[in-house]
Amino acid sequence: MKGPLFYSKILLFGEYGIIRDSKGLSIPYNFYNGALKRDENPSEEAIKSNGHLRRFVTYLETLQNEQSDLVTFDLTALKNDVETGMYFDSSIPQGYGVGSSGALVAAIYDKYAQNKITVLENLTREKLLQLKNIFSQMESFFHGKSSGLDPLNSYLSIPILINSKDNIEATGIPTQSFDGKGAVFLLDSGIVGETAPMVNIFMESLKDKGFRAMLKNQFVKYTDACVENFLGGDMKSLFMNTKKLSKVVLNNFKPMIPEQFHGIWQQGIDSNDYYLKLCGSGGGGYILGFTEDLEKAKASLKDYKLEVVYQF
Repeated sequence: MKGPLFYSKILLFGEYGIIRDSKGLSIPYNFYNGALKRDENPSEEAIKSNGHLRRFVTYLETLQNEQSDLVTFDLTALKNDVETGMYFDSSIPQGYGVGSSGALVAAIYDKYAQNKITVLENLTREKLLQLKNIFSQMESFFHGKSSGLDPLNSYLSIPILINSKDNIEATGIPTQSFDGKGAVFLLDSGIVGETAPMVNIFMESLKDKGFRAMLKNQFVKYTDACVENFLGGDMKSLFMNTKKLSKVVLNNFKPMIPEQFHGIWQQGIDSNDYYLKLCGSGGGGYILGFTEDLEKAKASLKDYKLEVVYQF
């Protein structure tokens, strides 16, 4: 048994901001993927994954009992498959902000949800929101609070534009140019990040009036501008606004940036060789970088591992 592949995702813009109704842009990242599997001789990893799935099934059963109008699953088949050793075989690193739990949620929904919304039908805004809501409830098992966007991206495998909480749409992004100098890249922090504690820090910070004002007047403003610049192919403005966003994050989201990266974050802003921002909730995992000159960024960050996500 081997199910279809579900890919990782990258939220290019909108981390934390989408909780406060900023725009967001999420794209599939096909470098990593996962699938439901069953093996005759499962590895230690597979046995561990199966254990996680058992706990997830219990949670889904409760969810179905409490909100049967939201989603129902073929629980008999799901329980049976888990009992006989099904696990999620994934190359998506956990705690790296690229949607490891999102891909698992998408795979379970795809295989076991009844009356499911499929990728092939006309995806109206209502259907997208319905899917996002279902995925948000399913993924809450892993994070405590989930927007549902990661599984949505993984399930549909198309870029998603978030206009606001209740307004999302599938979108097209500018075509990649593999000989372009500009790039979006991932920088490996070498530390596993935990989503829930980071979200808790953010929620606590929201109690502060100054922090809320900064979010609205700077963070959300620059995030929205970046999304519009990127989708419109206005790269000059994109880098101007990404620099502003990078500064705001360094000044106001320090707990989410691993300490040993504060210096190179500032270095990018000062040199204009690259600009860094959070990838997912931060606290470790990947850091997202934007550069107008990939070779320059590579030279400046020669001690770090860079993975190019998108070139233009």
